[in-house]
Amino acid sequence: MNVQARHTADATTAEEGLAIQQEQSRFDSKAATDLAMQNTLLTPRFYTTDFDELDAIDVSPVRKDWDELLEQMRSDPNKGHFRKTEDWDKVDWDGMEPELKAEFLDFLISSCTAEFSGCVLYKEMKRRGNNPDICELFSYMSRDEARHAGFINDALREAGVAVNLGFLTREKKYTYFRPKFIYYATYLSEKIGYARYITIYRHLEAHPEHRFHPIFKWFREWCNDEFSHGEAFALLMRTDPKITQSFTSKLWIRFFLTAIYSTMWVRDHARPRFHEALGVDIDWYDMEVFRKTSEIARQVFPVEIDIENPRFVRGCKRLDAAMRDMETAKRRGGAMGALGRVGAGARAAMAFASIYTMPARRTEPPASVRLQPTY
Repeated sequence: MNVQARHTADATTAEEGLAIQQEQSRFDSKAATDLAMQNTLLTPRFYTTDFDELDAIDVSPVRKDWDELLEQMRSDPNKGHFRKTEDWDKVDWDGMEPELKAEFLDFLISSCTAEFSGCVLYKEMKRRGNNPDICELFSYMSRDEARHAGFINDALREAGVAVNLGFLTREKKYTYFRPKFIYYATYLSEKIGYARYITIYRHLEAHPEHRFHPIFKWFREWCNDEFSHGEAFALLMRTDPKITQSFTSKLWIRFFLTAIYSTMWVRDHARPRFHEALGVDIDWYDMEVFRKTSEIARQVFPVEIDIENPRFVRGCKRLDAAMRDMETAKRRGGAMGALGRVGAGARAAMAFASIYTMPARRTEPPASVRLQPTY
């Protein structure tokens, strides 16, 4: 097979998409790959889990919704979508304002790494399993994520800074999570991804003068993939009430909500020029995404963060300030730098704890778990 004649948009499996990307990797950027390799509190991570426990799942309690979701994924509505067409405007990377260019490339590299992280995890779930329901689900999700990562990498390659995805697979550090923690984290990541992409897409639909790069035109179909992936994890969590309804599970759900929301706040506020170019206020954008995600997550989570509580935004702002001071201390180095990092780390922990310990809102998940994208 001549993989150079093929495109990741047409790949029907994750393995096929990765083979195409690997063939192109000789053109990739060491600097971009090094950035994707970083493991910090704010960078996307690669995960592994107990695959035997995952393989033992019985989807009988959600069989009707499960079969409908898999039929939708099996039909592959986005095959061929994630490729450049005549709608792909020429990008003047050399003429782009330097600060915007740096922040936008950071956004693309981070997004590519996050999408590829999902591809690697889902592909491994399919490879390790024997449960036909689980294997089929993750074959489709890994296929989708490979296409997303490949499409972002095409945009990066145009700027000369693509990520060597094969190198990431072999060399990036993997973090172990128990399956239920994978469910919480990945469900939220997929749903918040939907909320982020659709919010940007609708904003630029109304204000096309702020669409400074053509990739944003592809966000509607993209976010619908994210939505359906979140639906899969919602169904997995509904196979066993203990996953979401026990006392300790509720505490963990609050932890992951706090971690993912606050991390998004800090990441986004590190890209002021990017959001200015999009024509959005960062505080407004983040709160809009949190509102959408919180509304969606009521399909399966029995608790939610009260994002309207003033403590929430205050805690996010304090965490952001502490993380900035931590980065400044890291660059300073030496004894004073180390002392500064300890102090900033303590402030970050207190800010996180302030958000986590807010009174939570209780919700009542509906009898039917499935949702459709409505934004």
